[in-house]
Amino acid sequence: ISLHARALVTAVDNHQVRQNLIIKTGSQYLTVRLLDGPYAGQELTAANLLTGRMEYDEFYEPGATILVEYDARDGQPAHGMARGHHRLHAQLLLLGLFAALLVLVAGVTGVKAALSFVFAALVLWKLFFPLLLMGYAPLPLGLALVALLTGVITFAVGGLNRRGLATFLGSLLGVFLTCALALWFGRLFHLHGAVRPYAEALLYSGYHDLNLRDIFIASVFIACSGAIMDLAMDIAASMEEIKRNRPDIGLFAHLASGLRVGRAVVGTMTTTLLLAYSSGHLFMFLLVMAKGLPAVNIANAPFVSAEILNILVGSFGLIAVAPCTVLVAGLLYRWPRAAANPRV
Repeated sequence: ISLHARALVTAVDNHQVRQNLIIKTGSQYLTVRLLDGPYAGQELTAANLLTGRMEYDEFYEPGATILVEYDARDGQPAHGMARGHHRLHAQLLLLGLFAALLVLVAGVTGVKAALSFVFAALVLWKLFFPLLLMGYAPLPLGLALVALLTGVITFAVGGLNRRGLATFLGSLLGVFLTCALALWFGRLFHLHGAVRPYAEALLYSGYHDLNLRDIFIASVFIACSGAIMDLAMDIAASMEEIKRNRPDIGLFAHLASGLRVGRAVVGTMTTTLLLAYSSGHLFMFLLVMAKGLPAVNIANAPFVSAEILNILVGSFGLIAVAPCTVLVAGLLYRWPRAAANPRV
């Protein structure tokens, strides 16, 4: 069983490192002192394998703190491998600051949101990803995942009331529409799914039966489901406030008021998706522009087409969720109990 520990680099051996311009290949050998774990304080040699790809490789100097994977042989650490600069403590610090700020600003709702965040991460890591690798159909599995997360998060944050129900139903309608559009235009665009990073490497790892196209389609509607849920919650809360302050408001006036709120929010949310997706692939766009490729070649490339589908289909779902949530909330608040007590 491999062990992991934080380690301090005390010396480096670069004799087997070959450098060609900015690219380094070969092996860097490090002398490290383990800082924690069962062998804390002991030293061993750890190899740092350089592949020549800067997105994967790291080059170390004495004094660096790294993560080391090693074996235990005859009561001594051996066969060490460098696994990157140690970032776990900084990640935990950032996560703690995020949770603290969330609770400080939102109070009890912030606690619920933080727990929902952890729950979503666990569901993805412990349920969704393993089931995909086991060969379950990506689209039904993705829709079930979104329904589960949407239900837990909306009812935990919004409450078991009409606001939570309107958010849940409006979100699902938007996600189902996004899924249908992604499936349709994915076929029209002739996207095979391997346009995503690591997709080909996953096939070479022994999972050659995976349906990459459907996994890609599922990633499209899962990626925008959070924004859809956020917009649905905003509109459902607005519909609740309108009904609470104007309990005698008619159905069509109620719907019109909700749509006015939806128009104001949708205008910025679609731009949010554009900025989020495009900035995530900033270096890719810089590369194709640096090569001076014609715009038609860039737009027609598979990986660019995948981002265009991501942005536009996701934005379509965001736009559609506004009237869907308004309609669902308007009908829910027509119930007799809702007129008497909109918070029920």
